[in-house]
Amino acid sequence: MEIRHLPQAPTGLRPLAPGSGIDAHRHDTHQIVYARHGVLSVTTGAGTWVAPANRAIWIPAGTVHEHRAHGATEVRLVGLTANPLGLGRPAVLAVGPLLRELIIAYTGEAAQAGPDGGERGRLLAVLLDRLRRSPEQPLHLPTPRDPRLAAVCAALHADPADPRTLARHAADAGTSDRTLARLCRAELGMTFPQWRTQLRLHHALLLLAEGGAVTQVAHRCGWSSASAFIDAFRRALGYTPGRAFTL
Repeated sequence: MEIRHLPQAPTGLRPLAPGSGIDAHRHDTHQIVYARHGVLSVTTGAGTWVAPANRAIWIPAGTVHEHRAHGATEVRLVGLTANPLGLGRPAVLAVGPLLRELIIAYTGEAAQAGPDGGERGRLLAVLLDRLRRSPEQPLHLPTPRDPRLAAVCAALHADPADPRTLARHAADAGTSDRTLARLCRAELGMTFPQWRTQLRLHHALLLLAEGGAVTQVAHRCGWSSASAFIDAFRRALGYTPGRAFTL
């Protein structure tokens, strides 16, 4: 697969149709990716990050990544030479009302206004200041390396509602539950139940973006009831699934 190299991360607005995306590429500068509408996923060799409209994805310089739109998505791209976060890895960041408006303004008319001087420079300075204040969010789904754990994760990707326990998954993968639990902590940075909840939330966001009803999405992603799904969604994202695309 050819990986495009862009010297500068672009800044501006890019509408993406449902299911479309931007193939694997890298750039020499940093980038903030924000989906004003829809849900955007960014995938690297280390995993997948998903961001609805109150989240943005930080992509550091040199990271090979690809974008995918879920639902009709309006992507706002902010290329940065500075690293205001000090992060050398991708991350999902909270986007409050002020940061959202700054990103929209900077990637709108300001994106065509030439060098970062005058009003454009002041806008960027405030945007960078708000980025530094944006807390990182746990919306990263790491990719495992061990083939036993990779087989379990692939099965859950195919069916997030798979009810098998860790012990059952381990037996099916030809290993022990203790080994699988250790691999989860070592390679995914979280326990098996935590990773499975992350996976289910990721799938739920994508299904909601495609117009799925809350109750239907809850059952397809493995929650026993809509109320249990709503509670988990609200604790992770700060709002209910019914409000996910009305923010």
